[in-house]
Amino acid sequence: MKVANALPLVAAILCLIGCGQQDAHDAAPDATPQAGSTPAVNEAEIARDAYVYGFPMIMNLKTIYDYAVNRDSPDYKGPWNEVACEARLFTPADTAVVTPNSDTPYCMFWMDLRREPMVLAVPEMEPDRYYSVQLIDFYTHNYAYIGTRPYGNAAGNYLLAGPGWEGTAPDGIDDVLRSETELVFAVVRIQLNSAGDLDRVRELQEGLVLRSLSEVTGNAPPPPLPALEFPEWVAGAERDLRAFEYLDVALDLVPPHPDEAALRQRFKLIGIGDDTAFNIETLDDESAAALAAGMEQALETMQAFAAANSGDPLMSARIFGTRDALMESAASMGLPDIYLPRAVAAMTGLYGNTGAEALYPAYFTDSDGEPLDAAQHSYRMRIPPGEMPPAKAFWSLSMYDGKTQLFIDNPLDRYLLNSAMESDFVQEPDGSVVLYLQSAAPSEPLLPNWLPAPDGPFYAVMRLYLPTDEVLKGDWTPPVIAKEAAQ
Repeated sequence: MKVANALPLVAAILCLIGCGQQDAHDAAPDATPQAGSTPAVNEAEIARDAYVYGFPMIMNLKTIYDYAVNRDSPDYKGPWNEVACEARLFTPADTAVVTPNSDTPYCMFWMDLRREPMVLAVPEMEPDRYYSVQLIDFYTHNYAYIGTRPYGNAAGNYLLAGPGWEGTAPDGIDDVLRSETELVFAVVRIQLNSAGDLDRVRELQEGLVLRSLSEVTGNAPPPPLPALEFPEWVAGAERDLRAFEYLDVALDLVPPHPDEAALRQRFKLIGIGDDTAFNIETLDDESAAALAAGMEQALETMQAFAAANSGDPLMSARIFGTRDALMESAASMGLPDIYLPRAVAAMTGLYGNTGAEALYPAYFTDSDGEPLDAAQHSYRMRIPPGEMPPAKAFWSLSMYDGKTQLFIDNPLDRYLLNSAMESDFVQEPDGSVVLYLQSAAPSEPLLPNWLPAPDGPFYAVMRLYLPTDEVLKGDWTPPVIAKEAAQ
């Protein structure tokens, strides 16, 4: 495998607040790669297209290094092919992933399916407890799920295979889930019903067992393969040209999809994805300038698309999912391919859920269309009587710092409001519930309804786990965030 000199690209790219409102549908066809197009030796254009195409995979390399390679990383989870769980909720101390979830304790682990499939055993869950095992290929497609929605809460055994496996599943396997790539990331979410429920969640996490197929069958394992090597990831430099060195390494890990063979050949015209390691030190000044210009164009296009669609409550459902689902979604938005939405998904919420699993209405502006800033205003979200967000599992509303995209330290250690708190909410005389999004605490009786904000810009994300058909059809309108009315 090729090993490139690697500096980092992006841990969190630019807050979306304040991005230009360029129409994404107009910009996208010229700014995203089109499979099968005639290669043109225009280094800036090729660099732009390569960056948009490869951004999710570049971010995967960062996650792999932090989670599965660098044992000194504060975010290290564990080695390949081993379940790694934490029976806790994320706090402001968790900085590896932007816009984190504090609803469900996580298990996260990487699998290498080159040698043979793995078998994941899941324990039985209580009937009223939501759980999911999100399976993500190296392209960042959510290619399959295990959990409440597809299989129910019974115990089960699932065979996870790469694209080249041609064997037969043994007895006792409930389903075979095949990835498009041999490297797979798994994210397990188990619903926490209350603070006192952590011990039970820990028990359920310990019931997750991952074994190789040969361990399950008792057969001799296939011959060992050379260990994978990954470039060191150094924090910083989100627009460094060495991002292309990361991309060169990433493309070596995944064979081209049949529909993308011509596209990948085009990238080779600037030395990305060929048989030699890409090294920016060998670029002449003209080529370096062209690649830098292409990267800048790509970032501008990604930011414009994100900003133009930030008010769409169904946007997350359009940019996370299987390859086939993303193709349908791209076509519905008038886009020529999936690469721009996929890149924006990685930029704004890497490893987000498929829409049927969870939906993420996001709030970057108030009801007047102005950026949210708790240094300037206090805000309210009014939920009409009997109209709590419609989710079959649960809903939440999380608060994030507009500068860091992380949770906010506050005196209550409260980072969200959710359906488990509904019985504690103070109701208005008409039965509605008003949530307070502000930096200063409201009067003591209203503290159950307070979601602490920073003394500055912020954004909020609503999560609906197992959203209802009404939500997925676009027939539900999320409640707005409005400035506090003058007294």
